[in-house]
Amino acid sequence: MMNLKILASMVVLGLFATSCNDHNNDPMSPLMLNITGLEDLGADFRYEGWLIVNGAPVSTGTFSVNSSGTPSSTSFSMLTANLTGATKFVLTIEPYPDSDPTPSATHLLAGDFTGTTAPLSIGAPEALNNDFTAATGKYILATPSNGDNTDENSGIWFLGSLPPTAGLVLPTLPAGWKYEGWAVIGGTPVTSGTFLTPMGADEFNGFSGPSATPPFPGEDFLVNAPTGVTFPTDLSGGKVVVSIEPFPDNSPAPFLLKPLLADVPAGAMDHVVYNMNNIIASNAPTGTATR
Repeated sequence: MMNLKILASMVVLGLFATSCNDHNNDPMSPLMLNITGLEDLGADFRYEGWLIVNGAPVSTGTFSVNSSGTPSSTSFSMLTANLTGATKFVLTIEPYPDSDPTPSATHLLAGDFTGTTAPLSIGAPEALNNDFTAATGKYILATPSNGDNTDENSGIWFLGSLPPTAGLVLPTLPAGWKYEGWAVIGGTPVTSGTFLTPMGADEFNGFSGPSATPPFPGEDFLVNAPTGVTFPTDLSGGKVVVSIEPFPDNSPAPFLLKPLLADVPAGAMDHVVYNMNNIIASNAPTGTATR
């Protein structure tokens, strides 16, 4: 007669095998992503897709994008039940490797499924919740932190008038994002600091001198120049940019989302208010998720 312990083990193994076979036989279907405008996130971050099923996120998998903007994958095999039950798709930026199975706060694109397709945009409520087309900006060239009215074209301040008033009109960002100002010096983008609101000082003053500066985003480029750049400088003929950056940030360079840009006039004068152009339509990624 067969040993009872052996028989019990065989029953357990049989149940386990049946359970595995049942799971393996669950129907699968492809999710297709067609997204343009993404950029290489570097070695430490990945894009990750999420289906929202019964209000909860279900990962569709991660992918990278090369320097040409080509994604490593555009098709993802998903449980058919999750695909058909999904009401939304969300694309996030995640650290790599990532030990957290839940989505990060950095939601880049999202959209609602209508039939088989979800149009994706940064303006969706589950993404940045604003299209940024109403953003406006002004700036002046000045170096208040050296206190002696020299090298005035070596500083950028996002001001609308003098005495100082806020020069930027920007919507409030959701968690996972920050604004960042930039001056492009000899082709090299140099940060003027990150900020959440244009109504106060930004989070950086590492290039400025010892004197007080206006309580608004901006920077004097006077000391501690980064490699390849010389301070003081003359920003005439360069560019000024305001970008929207992931937080945590994936790169020391500007992220792909740039709502505001200005070409600094070749003969720019200090303490004169110049306007910025809204260019978000040219750099915001868009796409579709199809089930």
